[in-house]
Amino acid sequence: MHPPLTPHRHPMCLEIIEEFQKCHLEHPIGKFLGDCTELKVKLDRCFRQEKAVKRKVNFERSKKLQERLKTLRKEEETAET
Repeated sequence: MHPPLTPHRHPMCLEIIEEFQKCHLEHPIGKFLGDCTELKVKLDRCFRQEKAVKRKVNFERSKKLQERLKTLRKEEETAET
């Protein structure tokens, strides 16, 4: 099972998504017999790579936010004393 194949949510995998959807349209019965399996595997790999990139970006963003909060807390402590 894969996530919804909306192009705006998966810009890195757009090309593979289009090929996969085209395969499903061209092989309405064959899609159940494995005609589109190779594209499905490519799509899954692409989604994993995309998720790894997003995870890294989110981690970096959270580190920056934590540092910012840490400095704000230190400023509050010095202002209170």
